[in-house]
Amino acid sequence: MAPRLQLEKAAWRWAETVRPEEVSQEHIETAYRIWLEPCIRGVCRRNCKGNPNCLVGIGEHIWLGEIDENSFHNIDDPNCERRKKNSFVGLTNLGATCYVNTFLQVWFLNLELRQALYLCPSTCSDYRLGDGIQKEKDYEPQTICEHLQYLFALLQNSNRRYIDPSGFVKALGLDTGQQQDAQEFSKLFMSLLEDTLSKQKNPDVRNIVQQQFCGEYAYVTVCNQCGRESKLLSKFYELELNIQGHKQLTDCISEFLKEEKLEGDNRYFCENCQSKQNATRKIRLLSLPCTLNLQLMRFVFDRQTGHKKKLNTYIGFSEILDMEPYVEHKAEPSKSQTRKPKCGKGTHCSRNAYMLVYRLQTQEKPNTTVQVPAFLQELVDRDNSKFEEWCIEMAEMRKQSVDKGKAKHEEVKELYQRLPAGAEPYEFVSLEWLQKWLDESTPTKPIDNHACLCSHDKLHPDKISIMKRISEYAADIFYSRYGGGPRLTVKALCKECVVERCRVLRLKNQLNEDYKTVNNLLKVAVKGNDGFWVGKSSLRSWRQLALEQLDEQDGDAEQSNGKMNGSTLNKDESKEERKEEEEELNFNEDILCPHGELCISENERRLVSKEAWSKLQQYFPKAPEFPSYKECCSQCKILEREGEENEALHKMIANEQKTSLPNLFQDKNRPCLSNWPEDTDVLYIVSQFFVEEWRKFVRKPTRCSPVSSVGNSALLCPHGGLMFTFASMTKEDSKLIALIWPSEWQMIQKLFVVDHVIKITRIEVGDVNPSETQYISEPKLCPECREGLLCQQQRDLREYTQATIYVHKVVDNKKVMKDSAPELNVSSSETEEDKEEAKPDGEKDPDFNQSNGGTKRQKISHQNYIAYQKQVIRRSMRHRKVRGEKALLVSANQTLKELKIQIMHAFSVAPFDQNLSIDGKILSDDCATLGTLGVIPESVILLKADEPIADYAAMDDVMQVCMPEEGFKGTGLLGH
Repeated sequence: MAPRLQLEKAAWRWAETVRPEEVSQEHIETAYRIWLEPCIRGVCRRNCKGNPNCLVGIGEHIWLGEIDENSFHNIDDPNCERRKKNSFVGLTNLGATCYVNTFLQVWFLNLELRQALYLCPSTCSDYRLGDGIQKEKDYEPQTICEHLQYLFALLQNSNRRYIDPSGFVKALGLDTGQQQDAQEFSKLFMSLLEDTLSKQKNPDVRNIVQQQFCGEYAYVTVCNQCGRESKLLSKFYELELNIQGHKQLTDCISEFLKEEKLEGDNRYFCENCQSKQNATRKIRLLSLPCTLNLQLMRFVFDRQTGHKKKLNTYIGFSEILDMEPYVEHKAEPSKSQTRKPKCGKGTHCSRNAYMLVYRLQTQEKPNTTVQVPAFLQELVDRDNSKFEEWCIEMAEMRKQSVDKGKAKHEEVKELYQRLPAGAEPYEFVSLEWLQKWLDESTPTKPIDNHACLCSHDKLHPDKISIMKRISEYAADIFYSRYGGGPRLTVKALCKECVVERCRVLRLKNQLNEDYKTVNNLLKVAVKGNDGFWVGKSSLRSWRQLALEQLDEQDGDAEQSNGKMNGSTLNKDESKEERKEEEEELNFNEDILCPHGELCISENERRLVSKEAWSKLQQYFPKAPEFPSYKECCSQCKILEREGEENEALHKMIANEQKTSLPNLFQDKNRPCLSNWPEDTDVLYIVSQFFVEEWRKFVRKPTRCSPVSSVGNSALLCPHGGLMFTFASMTKEDSKLIALIWPSEWQMIQKLFVVDHVIKITRIEVGDVNPSETQYISEPKLCPECREGLLCQQQRDLREYTQATIYVHKVVDNKKVMKDSAPELNVSSSETEEDKEEAKPDGEKDPDFNQSNGGTKRQKISHQNYIAYQKQVIRRSMRHRKVRGEKALLVSANQTLKELKIQIMHAFSVAPFDQNLSIDGKILSDDCATLGTLGVIPESVILLKADEPIADYAAMDDVMQVCMPEEGFKGTGLLGH
């Protein structure tokens, strides 16, 4: 079969010679490729998407041969969920609860513990009525012991292959999605269980944890001087063995019990010698429990990453562990400890095992059976009945699926042979629906052909590649069984779309020829008033515009129903595309003025002949038309004259003001409060914002509006008081104000409307020589509003997001440079002075009135003042990043712990090695936020790192570092 593109060309080849008005039914059917021959199954191996008659490879192969009944359903055999004979019952992993399941199985296999739990009194008596269990009520254990009882009974006598421990996990309050430390879980749960059972009256129950798991050892310290031996007895429930550097379990036990020398600064204070002496210390095993838990410490702390990492060291261990050489017995010589342990037959090797459990071997014959109490067995029997009912239900569902599949098999075999449409009446059906009809895994939905319709609600010719032509006989059966629509018969072939496509193709073919014709016509001078105005930009790109427009028209149908080859358009994407299309100028719209008339600039347009315009109109029938006699826009002419007059006026005003205030414009000879000039006792104040805006206008009077008023209300509080102290105006607030000479102030009052006069007067007081100098402001300072302003500023500094702070690493009290982390750095090379915050046209500063009307004071608040102040604050307080600093992006609600993690990535210093300070204050509360710690934007934090010891690299995997972790915080394991 020919490629799809060749099929499309063949389907429309007739359009090169046929005019749109000459399109016939034969042309239409040719466009819809009805003339193509159907493919033959076995010859054509895949579906021909360009051929609507090809019905090969659409999913029919799975139905036409012999079919296994199991392919008609996706239901597993329920008997696979049944417990096999003489096998154990498993536990479902609820996400990350494998550590819980492991210990449940270990404790279940401890027959003494299981028997003791079965003997615990249960609240199940409240659940029973008479001699039986309430059938309408599910059993819900109330205590940890009851949960274990029920789980152990199910593990012992359930018919299921595995059971669900979610009730037990939920009772403990564990997070099923979080992997926890298995050893910590074992310790905490044994402690909880022991505490719970200690309240039982039966001693066999009350003491079971200690009887099964508790051993005893002693910390023995021997003085090298006098030989005195000191013992500290301690009970244990497991032995924690370091596996780093060992290959055998016996080596790990030997290291656990090896002697430690106490020398130098670590010497031992001997009670007998009454002084510090060299000594040895070791652990001496005194008694072992019936069940010995050996914890293999596979997790160590990695100081580089700040996280725990697992050691995948292989450890060899035997099935039988001889602990006699390690246990101290009375009257036994101590040298017996040096004997090599005996290993029985059968050894194992594992790189994942983190706990080994050994049972004490005795001469007595072990009890291998534990009887389940009657009330628990009733619960197990009830659960087994539910399981059997489920198995029957699943088997019935399997049978129904098989019966349905067989019926579908017969339907497909019958209908597929009748699908091809020969000379008989035909219809079109969506290929996607046919494929779903042949898909055994999904139910068949009603037929939906809407995605293939054109704007005329008929079958679009461009959608034929995703349609199939089938016989009317098959279509009748499909619609009667599955419904849907619309039905696309021979009448659904769209003549309008075919005619439009024909027109577009003809224009595409003659575009190059017309381009040459138009170019030749443009060389001929236009005579009289027969010409038309065309935009120069449109003339330069008209061929490209025509081609794009024809392509859009050619593909309109592919967007008409929001689908293209079965894919839906994103709603946001379609909105963006429409917005971009609206912003793009169409042909000849480049000479439209804002009022929709002919623009007044003749440089942007030219006259073309009537013949050239006629050619262009074939491609752009909706383009704006402007005959040569068409007048330009009258509104634009008026505005142009007004604009010219305004520009001249602005230049005149700017020159006058620049001449009147030369020093203010050039920023020369400006007065300073910290160095008060001798030749005057009065200085006036205006806002720096006024000065900057006025300078902008004087520099570019044709681009900026004149500044007509001085808005000093921005420097005053709502009560009319000044917001600055004399001291602040000499320091941090100096960049918010501009000082004015008295002579300049007189000129400012003539040139501008001043809403409020603000001045500072210097006076000499006292009779002593030299006299005391005082500075008085008019209006006076408002203390309450000044205090409120400062508080608001402090709050703003502590409510920031994505602000920049800087970190110095200090070594020997010197700041040193480290390579920056690129993803955490922000650049400060561009000064704030180089960045002007542009305002939209027409937007006026709320505190700076540039209107010509009156000197009425504006009512403002602290928020208005702070909004005005922000642009200057950003400039004045911005920290200049120097070499050796690292810039981090932080937020006020971020915790110190989160900041330490950022610093760890930037400086490769683990959080616990970081000593942070700011302005001499130590930052130590990891849970506190940066805002509460006083870290504000542009702060500089000093980092002093605790350096690792010299040989730490070799000890990295051995060192155990205690880190504050969440662990089992908030669970029921810590409730006791």
